[in-house]
Amino acid sequence: MSTPQRRAGDLPQTLLPTTVIGSYSVPEWLGQLKNDYYRHRISRRHLDEIHEMAIKAAVLDQERAGIDIVSDGELRRDNDVDYLLARIPGVEIARPDKGDYFDYYDASIGAPLPPPGPASLGLAGDFRFVRQLTDRPVKLSLTGPYSLAHRIQDATGAYPDHAGLVRALAGLLAAEAAELARAGARVLQLDEPFLAGYPEDAGLAVEAVNIVTGAADVTWILHVCYGNRYARPLWEGHYDFLFPAVKEADVDQLALEFARTGDEDLGLLEQHHWDRGLGLGVIDVKTERVESPDLVAARIRRALRFVAPDKLVINPDCGLRHLLPDTARAKLAAMVAGAAIVRAEVTTPPTAPSTSQNAPAERTAAPNATQARGAADAAAARTTARSAVPSKG
Repeated sequence: MSTPQRRAGDLPQTLLPTTVIGSYSVPEWLGQLKNDYYRHRISRRHLDEIHEMAIKAAVLDQERAGIDIVSDGELRRDNDVDYLLARIPGVEIARPDKGDYFDYYDASIGAPLPPPGPASLGLAGDFRFVRQLTDRPVKLSLTGPYSLAHRIQDATGAYPDHAGLVRALAGLLAAEAAELARAGARVLQLDEPFLAGYPEDAGLAVEAVNIVTGAADVTWILHVCYGNRYARPLWEGHYDFLFPAVKEADVDQLALEFARTGDEDLGLLEQHHWDRGLGLGVIDVKTERVESPDLVAARIRRALRFVAPDKLVINPDCGLRHLLPDTARAKLAAMVAGAAIVRAEVTTPPTAPSTSQNAPAERTAAPNATQARGAADAAAARTTARSAVPSKG
């Protein structure tokens, strides 16, 4: 498949731009209030107001850290699946009340899903809300059809095989993607956290991805990780299962985790001639240890052996949901500082006489990296020692 051609203005023109995968730290108070809702102690309207307040704080944290492409932190979502499943017509939720907000619903279908209709899943409204909070590019993520299908039980045989359900969900998500594009979304991401556990289905997952991405002319990112349930991976392995199938995916960028697993799989990109973008995971979200800017910079430099700097985006391995707020802020600051260090190395021209037109660029690049490093050091200093796996909040 030829490289997709998207709008040039979808992503910032900054070299080595920084972003998040999607979810942001869920503070303890928010987790408790979500549980209060499921225990009928607060109303849906009250919870919606709480979510909006939390999203405003998450966007501000990202801006203060210097993130180039921000998200709403997915703070309305209890986990990576239920927010969408509960809104899909034809999906039945046996017990809508939860013992804990992070638990998965028991979802099932008794008949084929209806085709997309005039009612949407509501993500365009989520996008509009965060769009008016910031001047920075906004990325919105959708859990992919393959992963959603793995949380739906088809006990009555509504579809002859699993692939039928995956394709039906892809059609519904395609309609949602089209509505998001009409609402002004320019950067969308599909998350497939379950794919690593079923590598034999890479071809089916890519087929479903293309159904979704074909519906919206935006910049598309495909995020594949090894799971992030209670800050622990669900699977281990290597990304070789993605290739060569993923080369047929109509996406502009792959966002993969490397900080926790190491950079051995970077060679796959060269081996399989991946010529599109890479979202490089440089922050391990499964540990409270805050990376130094120098460590982040080293990880970026190693990636540059395989990926051109203009095709590299810097992000954490996965969502920040399970990190404590201070830790999340410190990790993002370190990521931005590390990217600034390498950006200065890549963009600073050779030494020239002071009369050269390049002189102003040389004088401004280094202070930017220094300032970013200082911000990261300050954030790390504010982070206190905590347990490696916090409570569900």
